[in-house]
Amino acid sequence: MNPALELSLSHWPELSRAVFVPHTAAEYEHLVTLLDELVDEVGNDESHRLASLMEVVGSLIERYEDEHVPLLAGSSEAIEK
Repeated sequence: MNPALELSLSHWPELSRAVFVPHTAAEYEHLVTLLDELVDEVGNDESHRLASLMEVVGSLIERYEDEHVPLLAGSSEAIEK
């Protein structure tokens, strides 16, 4: 097994309680709170060791919003559709 994967697997039980694909509003809110904390810590420092995690969490939130949050009636995306 790849050493990086092996190391990741050894930490996954703890990490998976914080980072996961959200399926409920409560899980979504958990990730939003985590992202807020990451933004406070990382800021605009792209070289920060948590910058990649911040990007991953942001992507998970965006995916949930795309699937579950209705567009506002007056938004440009709603008008285009």
